[in-house]
Amino acid sequence: MGGVISADDPKWIELYSGLGQSKFDQLVALVRRRGGDVQRGRPWRLPLADRVLLVATYWRTNLTLRQVAPLFGGSKSAADRILDHLAPLLAISPARRPRKDTVYIVDGTLVPTRDRRISAASKNYRYSTNLQVVIEANSCLVVAIGIPLPGTRNDCRAFAESGVDRACHGAPVIADGGYQGTGALIPQYGTCRLAEGAEVAGRRVLVVEDVVTSGGQVVLSTADLRGSGAQVDEALCVIDREQGGADALAA
Repeated sequence: MGGVISADDPKWIELYSGLGQSKFDQLVALVRRRGGDVQRGRPWRLPLADRVLLVATYWRTNLTLRQVAPLFGGSKSAADRILDHLAPLLAISPARRPRKDTVYIVDGTLVPTRDRRISAASKNYRYSTNLQVVIEANSCLVVAIGIPLPGTRNDCRAFAESGVDRACHGAPVIADGGYQGTGALIPQYGTCRLAEGAEVAGRRVLVVEDVVTSGGQVVLSTADLRGSGAQVDEALCVIDREQGGADALAA
């Protein structure tokens, strides 16, 4: 089966790796020097560039390996094998001793898992963990990763319980509004209105969402917009995870 996504087409590279063509080529060359083309067992069906892009797509989107694999024309087991092989070769060393002017950025992400000992049913995945990640603002290198917590933990609570607060001690930390009360610096964006920019009252509005799971957030946002006088008849969803979102929007 042929794949939809390939590193032969530059548009997929920037979209899914966040890198330009030259930087992506440098990354592939680095992975090759680290042994990315070494064959262990079955030969690789995809070229190295496509395998690197597959891993980047998996890491940078909310798609599962079962969803990513067909995009590259392969099976879930083949994608799993690629991830196991290339993940250590793509890893970079964490930041070492911080400089005096170091600024950290912290955020949490929900990681799907079937391990019920460390997971809980959450809004985006059936079962997931809240993983706190701290990076250095200048280099974007990872400084610390917290202990995985159930996906129902909010970021404010997970910041302390995961242990990453200790890694941030003594340095300014930037975070989003989910970290109220932690001492982090929270930038204020816009005017905190429901709809920024032009007035929506009396206008037809198209709601656009990148990934839809249950559709709950789109339904709530649509109701808020209608409450502000907007006429909302349609919603455009790029990726439907087929977990009830389409039925929720149709209702």
